[in-house]
Amino acid sequence: MLNDLTIKKFHQGLVNRKFSVKEIVQEYFRRIENLDRKINAYLSLRKEKVLKEAEKIDLELKKHTKNILAGVPLAVKDNILIKGERTTAGSRILENYIASYDATVIKKLKQKKVIFLGKTNLDEFAMGSSCENSGFKITRNPYNLDLVPGGSSGGSCAAVAADLCLAALGSDTGGSIRQPSGFCGVVGLKPTYGRVSRFGLIALASSLDQIGPITKTVEDAEILFKAISGKDNLDSTTIEPEIPNSKLEVKSLTIGIPDNFLKGLSNEVENQINKVINRLKASGINFKQITLPHSKYAIACYYIIMPAEACSNLARYDGIRYGKRINKNLKVDWEEFITRVRTEGFGEEVKRRIILGNFVLSHGYYQAYYLKAQKVRTLIRKDFENAFKNVDIILTPTSPTPPFKIGEKIKDPLSMYLSDVFTVPVNLAGLPAISIPTEKKSMIGFQLIGKPFREDQILEMGKFYQRIQE
Repeated sequence: MLNDLTIKKFHQGLVNRKFSVKEIVQEYFRRIENLDRKINAYLSLRKEKVLKEAEKIDLELKKHTKNILAGVPLAVKDNILIKGERTTAGSRILENYIASYDATVIKKLKQKKVIFLGKTNLDEFAMGSSCENSGFKITRNPYNLDLVPGGSSGGSCAAVAADLCLAALGSDTGGSIRQPSGFCGVVGLKPTYGRVSRFGLIALASSLDQIGPITKTVEDAEILFKAISGKDNLDSTTIEPEIPNSKLEVKSLTIGIPDNFLKGLSNEVENQINKVINRLKASGINFKQITLPHSKYAIACYYIIMPAEACSNLARYDGIRYGKRINKNLKVDWEEFITRVRTEGFGEEVKRRIILGNFVLSHGYYQAYYLKAQKVRTLIRKDFENAFKNVDIILTPTSPTPPFKIGEKIKDPLSMYLSDVFTVPVNLAGLPAISIPTEKKSMIGFQLIGKPFREDQILEMGKFYQRIQE
């Protein structure tokens, strides 16, 4: 039954008294117990608390049944704070950290009576594209346990794909929702920068991070997105945009295809993307060729800006205010104390990016690297602005290859970074984008990129594609 559930079907089942919230939650925990020892999607579970919450919601639903999200069992990436719950960001340095407040997205979902089953695994501090960089365990792809689920939101995507939750929350800094969604055959939405509050998200790169939903269908992604989006006084980057109220006609939208976008794709991905384009064309969607000349510099640009911001954000983990505690009786000076905390607490990929970030910000290199990268970022954003004068949506693959084997790229960081070549430009430009499986339960996704704050357009096109698939 769980594999057929969507948010709408779950709600309808509750309304029709086919099952209770507690029964479904218990079924999810049984499935997690049976399957997750192989997949490793979860870092922690809230079983006792959840069962009490489910009983309470079942009583409330006898009086009020209009709230579509009431009782929905969600998984949450473990860099999003839930008050009173352990939040590690996948790092040993935060192994024992208990969140003292709720992230804004969690507050909003609690008001909707959503249930949080547990916290999911991720690459440490969301730094990675395979979920192999966690300080605790390696998450595996539910469709093939020898393959990676993608990252950094690999645990959330694997949990949705394996029916270990109904939907999940992830975060996306350079593709960390969309790339693993593509690898795991689920839907992942990265909203426009500023559309969803980042308050209570453990920061990686503050000008790039966004929280978004991971679901089975585009319709579910839309439901969750509407629940978590909006202005938040605790995050000064958030705004409430004015969106036209008129009904959106999908066939009036034009999709742009970037020239040379098929270069460097695996044959399998190229074939699947061509099928998607042909399917949409046959259904009456208009296409137009566009050019994004500076996107080829996006990966290089990203791996200057992101580590620069990351090394600043990670400076707070010193073992005093936050982070791993070491022997209090150790007689060492302050500098050696912090060095030991970070040496023991941070993993290799995190150390690599801290070193890189400090290098590009250092005296003599700031202008040569960081400042130049910011200028290139502006050019990438302008390329999208020019393209959107002629089209409404841009279509690309989510990733240039299908999921790769565990261990295949872990010793080759540059090869790993290139798996985000289609997703990174979107974060640099602050745009919304969604990854959708090319076929049902396919491990290859395609990406729809929208104009700023026009999530409605990419969501409608995504729902249209899933309808013509049926």
